[in-house]
This record gives sequence, structure tokens and C-alpha cells, in this order.
Amino acid sequence: MRPPHVAEWMMYAAEIPREEYAQLAPMFNPVEFNADEIAQLAKDAGMKYLVITSKHHDGFALFDSKVSEYDVMDATPFKRDIIKELYHACKDKGLEFGLYYSHNIDWMDGADAQSEISAQRDPDISDFERTFGANLWDPSPNSFEEYLRQKAVPQVQELLHQLPDLKLLWYDMHYRMTAEQSFEFYKTAYNLQPQVLINERIGHGYGDFTIPGDNTIPKEYEHLTKPWETVGTFNNSWGYNSYDNDWKSPVEVLYWLVEIVSKGGNYMLNIGPTSEGIVPEQSVNSLKAIGKWLSVNGEAIYGTHRWEISKEGPTKIGFQSTEDRAEKGFENVFTPQDFWFTMKDNNIYAISLVKPEAEITVRSFPSSKIQIDHVEIIGFGTVKFSQTPDGLTVIRPVDFNADNGFVLKIVKKEPS
Repeated sequence: MRPPHVAEWMMYAAEIPREEYAQLAPMFNPVEFNADEIAQLAKDAGMKYLVITSKHHDGFALFDSKVSEYDVMDATPFKRDIIKELYHACKDKGLEFGLYYSHNIDWMDGADAQSEISAQRDPDISDFERTFGANLWDPSPNSFEEYLRQKAVPQVQELLHQLPDLKLLWYDMHYRMTAEQSFEFYKTAYNLQPQVLINERIGHGYGDFTIPGDNTIPKEYEHLTKPWETVGTFNNSWGYNSYDNDWKSPVEVLYWLVEIVSKGGNYMLNIGPTSEGIVPEQSVNSLKAIGKWLSVNGEAIYGTHRWEISKEGPTKIGFQSTEDRAEKGFENVFTPQDFWFTMKDNNIYAISLVKPEAEITVRSFPSSKIQIDHVEIIGFGTVKFSQTPDGLTVIRPVDFNADNGFVLKIVKKEPS
């Protein structure tokens, strides 16, 4: 089984020999990369933190590593530490900073990712589990344990020493890792920066938060026991792909955000810059639109948690993988009856993604169920409302309009 032929998996998909692939490094020269501009874009979009790939599965590091010369400083004409520049830019703008690091898969230096040892250790292992992500066409001659001791763990230590006060570490691809190996990466982070949050892809249950899947929105009944985060792409590739023009529109990105937050999750949205370091225009435009929406309605998103239900209304859209989203596509079919719900303190938020009708009705707030003190339209103010056994009704003020949706803030009565 092969993953999609997306940019960041090309070495694996095409089985490119290590020596041949390494010849690409001298061509890497992202002269348009501007850490301040990227950090400002993230902040303007309403993001609270930024995570960058410090080393992906191809083994190439975007920072100045002392344990490997296969990095941006030693192997390219660019000779700038991209990770450190972006770290300082984010700190200057008040954004938290995190790192992605492919700890298990390294097609350049990670041998066969324990494929053969795993088969000996577990004769019943499936072919998928044994081979997925492993370099079996041109594995490096060292052992996997040597890779861990000489490159992977030392590089994580380098990053933690160089970049204090990180928000999180985003490990990836724990196939075939033993519990002891996963714990070594957890312990390494905890010993140097105990505040760092670690995702579950470190392996063997050591993570602090859950990832339902790439471009995956959990179903309503999937009650996850840990805090969770959906990671998604602007198109169908994580790295830049010149022929993937299936871009998420602003309304689709907003849908993903609202659908995920209403279910109690967090949304981390990926940007794949070009080889010159330029953020694609389609991503920039969507981020600016989302930032504009959040500047008005962010109260219904930030610091909220799920209400007793996440949504009412007829429209059902859900994606279970990157391939699922690519196959289905996205159609904006939202109706005035569709509302997503979040909650904070004594307030419930009803989020609509369409222009308000003259009479706005939310069925989930009948008079028999909830006692309401007052209702606001966020960004507008308090509005008149009525409650019946059929729900809450708000008459749209004549001087209010919102083409990109709106949020009702329902303030419950305090117990007497």
C-alpha cells in the first residue's frame, strides 16, 4: 500500500535512492522565505500557535544540526536556520511555537525502520504494519538503534536546547516502535522542557493529546478521552504540490473550524510553502478571510468546549481522511436551519454559516429545556427573542446583515 503521491512522500512513492535524492539539497534555496511575514499571517488569521516541520520522513533538517550535515545549513546554499528564525518571529508576535519531528521514519538515515526486526518479533504483524513508511528499496547501512542514538534523539535534544519554552512537540509515524523507544522520546522532552505537550503519534499511549487522523473529523458519537486535534491541509498535499489545485475555500476552512470546535477539538491547518519560501496565494486569501471572521466571532471559538450536542440542521458533511475529502470534494449546501454549538461559562453559542433570514429559529432551545436571560448577536448587540416549546426565535434587526454567517450568544439565566 502506498500513500498518495503528494510532495512530501515523493522519495518513498518513487523509491528514489538516497544518494540521488540528496542531490536535491543543493538546489534548495528559499530566498523568499520571510519568518516575520509568515508569523504575522498566522496571527492575522486568528491562530494562537504555529508548528513547523523541523525534519520530515526524508531525513532533511530545516535547522542547524550538529549531529548531521544533511540540513539546511550544511547542504544548501540558503544557509539560514529556518526553524530558529520562525521561532523568534512567533515569539516577537506573541504566538506559541511548536515543532513537528519525524522521530521514527527517516528514509535517509533510519535503516529499514525496524521492518525486519518487527517481523521477527511479531510473526503475525501485517504487511502494512511491517512495511508502511519504511525504506526497503535503499535502506541506510546503519542499524535503527544507531539512528536513534546518533541522530533522532540528539536532534530532538538540540531543538529543545536551542528553542526554550516550546508549546508542543508533534511526533509522527510510530509504526514498529517499541514502548521503550517511544518512552525515550517522551522522557527526552520532559527532562529538558517538562511543559511541552506531546501528541499521541509518539506511540504506545505516551501522548498528551489525540489525533483522530489527517483531514479527519470525528463522528458525533466518538467521545475521545483525551484532548484532541484535527490536522488538515489547504489542498490534498502537505508539502507544496504545483498540480494540486483542489484548494479549500474560506467557507470550507470555516466549516472545518466550526465543525471541529463544536465537537470539542482543535484545528491545526497546514500551509505548504513553495520551494522559494512563498505561501501560496490561495492559502493567504483563505487565512485572511478566516481572520476577519474570527475578529468578530472569535468569542464563540476561543476557550470554548462542546455543548450537549454539536449541531442541529439538515446538512451532514464529514470527512474521514485526506483521500475521502479529495474524492468527495466540498459543496457549500448550508441552510438557515444549520447551527453549530459551543459553550463557555454561562453562555451557549449558536453559529450559522449563512446569511440570516428575517426570522432566526434555533430548535435546540425550547422553553421547556433552557431558561434564557438574554440573546446577543456577536458584533451587533442584544436582540429581542422569544421562546416556545418549538425553540428560540430571534427577529433579525433591520440594520443587521452578515453575508458570511453570524453567531447568537445565548446567555442562560442564573439559578435563583
